[in-house]
Amino acid sequence: MADWFYAKRYGVGASLPCAWQGWVVLIAFLVVMFGSAWLFAETRPVLFIAILAMVVPAFIFIVWRTTKGGWKMRMGKDEDTL
Repeated sequence: MADWFYAKRYGVGASLPCAWQGWVVLIAFLVVMFGSAWLFAETRPVLFIAILAMVVPAFIFIVWRTTKGGWKMRMGKDEDTL
C-alpha cells in the first residue's frame, strides 16, 4: 500500500499527510466528525456515538496501514519522518 502519512518524529503514530490521498482521508474524517456532531450530538446522542464508534477505528486503521515507515517508537530524526 502507498504511503499517505508521515511517521511521527518522536513517539509512536502518524503525523501530517504526505500524499493527496491522505489529505482526502483526513478531510473526509473531519467532515464526518464535525457534520455528525452538528447534526446529531444534541438531538440523537446514541446515533452520534454509533457514528464515532464506526468512523474513528476505520480512520485509525487507514492511517496505520498507510504511514510511511509504519508505526514504531521513534526517538528523533529518522529517514522515515517528516
